[in-house]
Amino acid sequence: MLQAMSGAEDRVETRIEIEPQEAVAEQGTLAVSADEFSALEERVHRAVEVVKRERQARASAEERAAEAEAKVLAAAAQVEHLQSELNALRAERDQVRQRVERVLKQLDALEV
Repeated sequence: MLQAMSGAEDRVETRIEIEPQEAVAEQGTLAVSADEFSALEERVHRAVEVVKRERQARASAEERAAEAEAKVLAAAAQVEHLQSELNALRAERDQVRQRVERVLKQLDALEV
């Protein structure tokens, strides 16, 4: 049991010895991070600006797409209206043709 405790004490002593070295290493890392922090901050700001521009571009594209879709729907409605008007004109033309044919038949009958 004493051997187990002495092993634990060795680990504690080793940990105590390492901690000051880690603290120095962390301070060095912090010093490097502090020097590079403004560069990192600038990169983050640029990334945020890129995301904002992309979101604005997407919103603008979606708006243009919605406008284009509305124009297409309006054009489709107009095409449908024109198609029905064309069908009505064709039907009217057929009626006029039939009337003209009847009048011509009557004229032919009078001439005989």
